[in-house]
Amino acid sequence: MKPMIKLGMALIGSLSIGLSAYAAGAKPAPLGPLPPPSIPKDNPNTPEKVELGKKLFWDARLSGDGSSPCVVCHLPQLGWGDNLDISRGYPGTRHWRNSQTILNSAYYNKLFWEGSTTSLEGQAAGAAEGAIAGNGDPSVMEMRMRFLPEYVAEFKMVFGTEWPRMNDAYRAMAAYQRTIVTDAKKVPFDRYMAGDKGALNASQKRGMALYNGKANCLSCHSGPLASDQKFYALGVPDHPAFKNDVITQVTHRWQWYQKGMPESAYRNGADDAGLYYVTKNPKDIGKFRVPSLRELKYTAPYMHNGVLATLADVVDFYDRGGGVAANKSPLIKPLKLSAQEKKDLVAFLEALSMDTPLLHDAPKLPGDYQPLPQPAAPAN
Repeated sequence: MKPMIKLGMALIGSLSIGLSAYAAGAKPAPLGPLPPPSIPKDNPNTPEKVELGKKLFWDARLSGDGSSPCVVCHLPQLGWGDNLDISRGYPGTRHWRNSQTILNSAYYNKLFWEGSTTSLEGQAAGAAEGAIAGNGDPSVMEMRMRFLPEYVAEFKMVFGTEWPRMNDAYRAMAAYQRTIVTDAKKVPFDRYMAGDKGALNASQKRGMALYNGKANCLSCHSGPLASDQKFYALGVPDHPAFKNDVITQVTHRWQWYQKGMPESAYRNGADDAGLYYVTKNPKDIGKFRVPSLRELKYTAPYMHNGVLATLADVVDFYDRGGGVAANKSPLIKPLKLSAQEKKDLVAFLEALSMDTPLLHDAPKLPGDYQPLPQPAAPAN
């Protein structure tokens, strides 16, 4: 077996072993280099499928009114997010959460802040069809692709279908997203772990010691992804728009309603309930999935509602012991970090990002719609 293949298999094994051990109550898995993302057997990546998925990711025709392609909330130059505290939402609306970066989303076992989807294929559908996101009707979006000869030819080549199918479009977009991952060779921390002891400076090394020790970051941000993918309540402050912006209030109340909450809840719901929307368990109110800490340098602002603008703000929040929450995790306690320790911790967190941001150029999209040929009139 070739050395690089053996190394990749070992890294994949360490990731799965680390996650299973942590789930069983063992110590948190240490940070380490990211292995290649796992590719599902029922949706293998091919260059042609990835290229098709990239086009669909950029194509505004896969939205309700042609204004909201996936990329509008996940811009490469903005860390594959949108750099807003709360995402823009579909025109005429505003979202109720921060648009998470899709960098390294290939590694998550649950997608969205509340973990409501378990695959990138499902995430693509949820975003494209979501009333506050893409607001696209799948039958309309599919029909649009059928009137674009280039897509007809590409779907036939990639999937073997006579016409584009929406479920295949989501599979192609998921394949593309699995290529939007960290390059370990460009990450100071990963180079350090690979043996380049000069890859981290003195401040970053002190920050790494804090991360693993006094700051207790590793208790939740563990393993190669720097996330245990569990759900915690931290007491993150509410976004002020929930109280003073009517458009946001409309969306906020609507999302309580559309997720099956009773009238008493959606009329009076003041906060984002997070995981509770999925489980309906009161013990899960205010819990959100732990995000990866990789590529933080490019993905501000932070938290599920974007209320913390900088990494220094994030460190200050945890240093205070978080905020107030009914189901607050007992892991969140005051840290009593000094000013220098805070700077060192921020320096290390930045060392989990690539030296330069991951950028993709926009693809060339199909041109105008073309009418389908009419069937010949029946012979007399």
